[in-house]
Amino acid sequence: MDKNTLTGFVLIFLIVIGFYWLNKPSDRQRAAMIEQQRIKDSLALVESAKPLPSDSLAAKAAVDTTKSDTATSSNKYGIFASLTTAKPTYATLENDVMKLTLSSKGGRIVSVQLKKFVTGDSLPLILFDESTSSFGFSFFSKESRLINTGDLNFTQIPSSNPSQLIYRLKTGDDTWMDFIYTLKKNDYRLSFDLKGNNLANMMLPNTNALDFNWGLKLREQEKGRKFEERYSGVNYKFLVDDVEKLSENKDASKNVDEALKWVSFKDQFFACIAIANKGFNSNVLASKLEKDGSPYIKSYSMSSSIDFNLRSNQTTGMNFYFGPIKYALLRSYDKGVPSNEKLMLNRIVPLGGKLIRWANTGIIIPMFNLFGRFISNYGLIILLMTFVIKLLLFPFTYKSYMSSAKMKVLQPQIAEINTKYAGNDKAAARSQATMELYQRCGVNPMGGCLPMLLQMPILFAMYSFFPSSIELRQQSFLWASDLSTYDAIVSWSGNIPFVTRFFGNHISLFCLLMTLTNLLYTHLNMQTQPSNNQMPGMKAMMYMMPVMFLFMFNQYSAGLSFYFFISTLISIIQTYSIRAFVNDEKLLAKLNDNKKKPVKKKGFAARLEQMQKDQQKMLKEQQKNKRR
Repeated sequence: MDKNTLTGFVLIFLIVIGFYWLNKPSDRQRAAMIEQQRIKDSLALVESAKPLPSDSLAAKAAVDTTKSDTATSSNKYGIFASLTTAKPTYATLENDVMKLTLSSKGGRIVSVQLKKFVTGDSLPLILFDESTSSFGFSFFSKESRLINTGDLNFTQIPSSNPSQLIYRLKTGDDTWMDFIYTLKKNDYRLSFDLKGNNLANMMLPNTNALDFNWGLKLREQEKGRKFEERYSGVNYKFLVDDVEKLSENKDASKNVDEALKWVSFKDQFFACIAIANKGFNSNVLASKLEKDGSPYIKSYSMSSSIDFNLRSNQTTGMNFYFGPIKYALLRSYDKGVPSNEKLMLNRIVPLGGKLIRWANTGIIIPMFNLFGRFISNYGLIILLMTFVIKLLLFPFTYKSYMSSAKMKVLQPQIAEINTKYAGNDKAAARSQATMELYQRCGVNPMGGCLPMLLQMPILFAMYSFFPSSIELRQQSFLWASDLSTYDAIVSWSGNIPFVTRFFGNHISLFCLLMTLTNLLYTHLNMQTQPSNNQMPGMKAMMYMMPVMFLFMFNQYSAGLSFYFFISTLISIIQTYSIRAFVNDEKLLAKLNDNKKKPVKKKGFAARLEQMQKDQQKMLKEQQKNKRR
């Protein structure tokens, strides 16, 4: 055997050993395989057993089935077999804001009703029920059987605290596991503690963690399903880091190896949040869209593990939040908490990116809450907010208008430059001459754009604030019965291709008014803009934008459409007011006087002019080279 052949055999041997080592089953997997084999052997034993004498075939079949079920249960659950047969009983915990229903089967919460809210159809608002939820812990029993607490019947234990329920899983006189639920007064938070006694007689001795599984289907609660889906999703916070989320517009799942502090399952206005005392480890999170026509929006699930000291009998557990997604309420839970321990539950409120979120939390929400202290009608609050915002932004609006007016009165001189330097080969000279005219007259061509850019954070902040503000939910104003969703004045049924998907089966009046005022405002702006024959399609595009907004906002929050309607209406009034005080002839005379003053070029203008000169010089050299 030569050296190469020997080397090949050694490598093959090492690969086989390595493959076996990497793929060998873990202790839990081996235990599960043993359990499955035991069940198969027990079933085979039952099936091969001799038939018992009976007076009828039906009685014989019943006895055989009972025996088989008993044997199967005994082999599957071992010392827990007797805890799988009892019928579940139910108990309730409630305070001023919510009512919880719990079941002895699994010792878990099977229903949550929020007392201060109703659905879009005025029905009791129930976040989830027994058939659409799951909750349980998994572990290996001392007999190496995989046990899930959701399959077992607990016993309710009396408690001296009327706001507390205790469910006990007992396998011996001094061996038990307690699920302790404590509801806080007038609060949406629920404390869950897991405590045991002599659990070494119940679980494998090397148990140091419990697998935790939680799943929910959240109901459709609002009138507009499209935006309820858009704002529903899974959010989670790392133990020592920021908040992230799964994709909201498609099915998504993610393995998160880092420890998590909390996981949230939310729809547009309500959330179910599990908050770990120490941390959720080895996490698998998933979100799935439900089909159109289903009474549910999305299905959520999480699979994690929590540290559990088997021998110390110490309490472990978590807290739950079942309630509204209200920024002020969620933020209040971090008051007086050190910065490194803050829950940051308010981050599940979708208020935009960093800059937009800052505008919302620093300007919009404080103003909204301030007016809310004195005014109960949210339509009037939006109206006052619009006036204040437009007043604050008026200096930018004025500067933008004046920049456009200056460029308009200079249009005849710009036309002369275009005629003098006509042709593609003189584009650089034409651009340079135009910039020199602006500099001599003291006109900044970017003066109209920069003020608009400074207003954008506020505009985008309002765009994200209204659909996520639960304060507007089911609040009426004028003809709108709910400012958090669309205000349909005309509706129809059936699926119309393209129209139903992008426009909806209705026409929203506030959205229609917003579109009309935007068309009028566009017309006014076009009158102040200098004509541009080089881009003849721009004018038509400007008029198309308001029509596009009609399709974009028809299914959106009526509160948002109302804000944009009033905002645009105020802009029209401001435009007419400014135009009444601005004389184009005097403005042109002032600009011509500026030409006589010496111009000191500096900064961006100087660099831009130098670039144009360099470009013009390069074009001239290229033309000379072509002639040669």
